[in-house]
This record gives sequence, C-alpha cells and structure tokens, in this order.
Amino acid sequence: MAGRTPAQLYALVFGAVLLLVGILGFFLSASFATGDAVAQEKSTLILFDINGYHNVIHLASGAVGLAMAGTPASARIFALGFGVVYGLVTLLGFVLTNDMEVLLGIIPINMADNFLHLAISALGIAAGLASSTAPKPSTA
Repeated sequence: MAGRTPAQLYALVFGAVLLLVGILGFFLSASFATGDAVAQEKSTLILFDINGYHNVIHLASGAVGLAMAGTPASARIFALGFGVVYGLVTLLGFVLTNDMEVLLGIIPINMADNFLHLAISALGIAAGLASSTAPKPSTA
C-alpha cells in the first residue's frame, strides 16, 4: 500500500467492499421487484436494506472503483465523482424516500443506508481532495 494516494486507497477499499457486498447481497435478496412490492421483497444485510437492483449498483460501483484504483489520476476522479454521486444519493435518500423506504420505486433504503451514503460521500471527497494526480515517491 506504500506509495498510494488517499484516493487510490479509497478506490481499492470501497471497490473491494462494495463488490463483496454486492455478491453477498444476492445470497440474501435477488428480487428485482418494483413499486409497492419492493418493500415486501427486500432483505437486510446487517442493518442495510437490499434487493437485486441495490446489489447490481454495489457490484458496478465496486468494479469501477477497483478498475480506477491503478493510477493516482483515475483514482482521484473516482473518489471525487463517487463522493458527489453518493452525496446526491444521500440527499435523495433523506428527501425523496417514501414511507415504505423505497428510493425512486426500485431501491430499498433505510436511515442506516442514508448515513452510510453520507460517510461514503464525505470520505470520497476528502480522499480526492487530499490526493494529487502524481504518484507518491516510493520508499523502497
């Protein structure tokens, strides 16, 4: 891990964790229900609501994070972009979630999801801003 920027570490850690969560999530809920059925067919992974759509989002986000972790410049783009996107998801989660805790009629979320998304957003923006696009000199 020596010589990696904060954005590269963020992309690696969040990429790996989200990929794992996406895979594990399909063992708990593979439902792609929409509308009113989402709340009835969702499952919970630890504290967080999931379904098939949520799992696909985790898989895609994780794969992109791992793919972009290789260089300081791409990892910085990922960290900042991911931070902004998850900031918007957080806002949507707090503002637009209906009484059944379903975002946009397809993705089950709960208050724990909203606070996790807020943390992911803040850490991504912080890691991106703390990183340069040039590699750190390695001390070997």
